[in-house]
Amino acid sequence: MGDVILNLILVIPLYAVLIWSYFYPEESILWGKRWMYKDEPEVSDGAIRYIKVASLVSAIVITFLFVMFILNRK
Repeated sequence: MGDVILNLILVIPLYAVLIWSYFYPEESILWGKRWMYKDEPEVSDGAIRYIKVASLVSAIVITFLFVMFILNRK
């Protein structure tokens, strides 16, 4: 039971980043890169769509793996 709780605690920050990336894709794309630009860069619609889809798919895959980890525990 302790390993499940530990894994859940370790996955929570990852979920937080994925949720943030889904709802604020422009901010997540430019995170740590704003200093390179003099003006505010314009992010393409394709890049925004890619970040949203990648965040959603990653959250689904992590959830699936976590559930499989719990079910396969002996």
